[in-house]
Amino acid sequence: MSTQQRRERERAQRHDLIVKTARKLAESEGWDAVTTRRLADEIEYSQPVLYSHFAGKDAIVAAVALEGFTELAVRLRAATRAGKPRAALEGLARAYIAFAEENPALYDAMFTMAVDLPFGQDDTPEPLRDGFQALLSGVAQFADGRDPAILTEVAWSALHGLIVLSRGGRLPASGREARLTLLLDQLSATR
Repeated sequence: MSTQQRRERERAQRHDLIVKTARKLAESEGWDAVTTRRLADEIEYSQPVLYSHFAGKDAIVAAVALEGFTELAVRLRAATRAGKPRAALEGLARAYIAFAEENPALYDAMFTMAVDLPFGQDDTPEPLRDGFQALLSGVAQFADGRDPAILTEVAWSALHGLIVLSRGGRLPASGREARLTLLLDQLSATR
């Protein structure tokens, strides 16, 4: 292995360590606890080393979000392998909700924090496109003449709204299943 290859491998390993440490810290203590100083202490590198990888906290959050989209796409695809379309749609919705509940800080990085990631544009990063495609693959079969992408955006918005309102205590837990069933009924209804 050449010196250049070794340096590139070590740089990639440091990059991954920074992202994983930021994510772990955010999940255990919240995003406010993730500072460049704290990360430098946790990974035992100097702050200038962190800045050689990321311009600042926002860039670290964006890197965590990209990792999250990759994980979400894998989970959604696995959940939609159920045989019948309605079962696949329900699996997709439940997998999406479970992902958000199991990874609240990651979900925040992906969807609620201000990050410089373009959604739905020509320069949208591949992990974001892949995540949307995973949603689209489960929802599009119910388009029935409607625009599949728009229907997927509405489904995504509804799931996101249910998650955020539930996490904020704005929706009573007792109606969770009824809300999800109603959403699935509306999405799978044909005109």
